[in-house]
Amino acid sequence: MGNQVLVTSELHDYMVDHGMPLDAVARALVEETHALGGVSEMLTTADQAALLTMLTRLVSARRAVEIGTFTGFSALAIARGLPDDGRLICLDISAEWTSIGRRYWEKAGVADKIDLRIGDAHASAAALPVGEPLDLAFVDAEKPGYIDYFEQLVPRLRPNGLLLFDNTLAGGRVVGVHEHDPVDRKEFNAHIAKDERVDVVMLGIGDGLTLVRKR
Repeated sequence: MGNQVLVTSELHDYMVDHGMPLDAVARALVEETHALGGVSEMLTTADQAALLTMLTRLVSARRAVEIGTFTGFSALAIARGLPDDGRLICLDISAEWTSIGRRYWEKAGVADKIDLRIGDAHASAAALPVGEPLDLAFVDAEKPGYIDYFEQLVPRLRPNGLLLFDNTLAGGRVVGVHEHDPVDRKEFNAHIAKDERVDVVMLGIGDGLTLVRKR
């Protein structure tokens, strides 16, 4: 087994600086989100944002969905990876948090690619037409809902399409038993690992990012 590098905050910053560093718009959005306080822990990391943009381009995505938009940082990253005629549907319950994202989408010139739908994301996902296949989906919403989101999205995804689920390592607590045990993540990870419709890879980026390819 090869050696594994412990990614310190200093090394993380180095990796971001030598990859796809944030531009002025993205940095301003991150700073405004951090100013919100504790809730900012829901923010996607900079390296994840770069990966989202790259993966969107790699799968040549034109039709994408995001479930759990928060202040719009990950949506900005995905939209930037879409072609001019691409479309990102964002499903979120909060008009307050997503209103922050709207301002930065406008500044970045990608607002016309994003269709924000406020409401219960489970109902919104179920309402997505099966006959209009998705190329890519990113899920960063309430963790007990992950299995339902997975089951809603797989039939709507084209073959070789990509699903991404955030926070699947739960700070490492998916291993062992803990006082605040992430049962939801453990159940989700086990559920998709045995599903023969997909291939699954878990990455140790951020708090765990799971890539799911539809066969």
